[in-house]
Amino acid sequence: MSSTVPRIVIVTRATPYEELVRRHATPGQARFFLRSRGRTLDDELARHERFEAALCHVESAIPSECRRACVDRLDLPVFAFEPDDVVVVVGQDGLVANVAKYLDGQTVLGVNSDPERYDGVLCRLAPEACAETLERVIRRDHGSDVSIESRTMVEAERGDGAALRALNEIFVGHRSHQSARYRIRVDTIEEAHSSSGFLCASGTGATGWARSIAEQRRIDTPLPRPDDHGLVWFVREPFPSIATRTTLDFGRLAATDTIEITSDMGAGGVVFGDGIESDALELAAGERVTIRVASRRLRLVTQRVSAKRRTARVCRGRATSATRWPRARAGNTPPTPARG
Repeated sequence: MSSTVPRIVIVTRATPYEELVRRHATPGQARFFLRSRGRTLDDELARHERFEAALCHVESAIPSECRRACVDRLDLPVFAFEPDDVVVVVGQDGLVANVAKYLDGQTVLGVNSDPERYDGVLCRLAPEACAETLERVIRRDHGSDVSIESRTMVEAERGDGAALRALNEIFVGHRSHQSARYRIRVDTIEEAHSSSGFLCASGTGATGWARSIAEQRRIDTPLPRPDDHGLVWFVREPFPSIATRTTLDFGRLAATDTIEITSDMGAGGVVFGDGIESDALELAAGERVTIRVASRRLRLVTQRVSAKRRTARVCRGRATSATRWPRARAGNTPPTPARG
């Protein structure tokens, strides 16, 4: 990093409350819609308020000399990150994975906006701890209780050089629920497949979707850890026929290994990472994608929290609704109505 003061980029996504109000135009209409189906808006409103409180802590933690930006998850594919940015993700663990694929060495802090709902595997910081941790990251004064984890990522490169990366996993398959038809090549062995798709995961992804597949299939082979320079891959529901095989359905990739997938799909073949289907590579018949350990890695801040630091801090400089810095998001943020 250079000696310049970094820009602080806050990454968020719409809360369920915001999505409901956006869909139904007003909080009253959203409340009526849910009530007519035996549900209440109060739970989503409470979650939204917890998120807003966490965001307030983060905003107030940014030093005045730092530039700031806020980007919604939907705008990540077109947002221009700067080399010295410090990225603060506010929300759930999956949002760290969503932003990781667009970074190249920037430092990431994950702030858990709702510890009662989110595990905090990647978003580990409490909102109240953000100010001190962010200041130390900006000063690069990590010490013994603040460190940077280097997490392995997955890369998929098409034959024409187009590539994408993912923190959790790369998926290759058909964009619909049709069977994906392709040829898979590992070392010198190649098979024709018809399946529900191919998945290659990092050690971070091995705690999510890949873990679910491994447990469902009772695979005893240890999965990689988040800092391992290796990957694990699965074929989902391979179908045996006179033209397709099922021998190659699971394996590990070391740091220098690759696996190749060549499409036999006339249309609809796609490659995407971490569930972001809107940012995908098309994979037409005959096109090949090579999957490997990515050269880029996620730099994730971790902190050991002492009992003294768990004491909640007052949200410094809470801005009013008239002066608060708004999130950059299409459409207005829905108002928070009074309860009753």
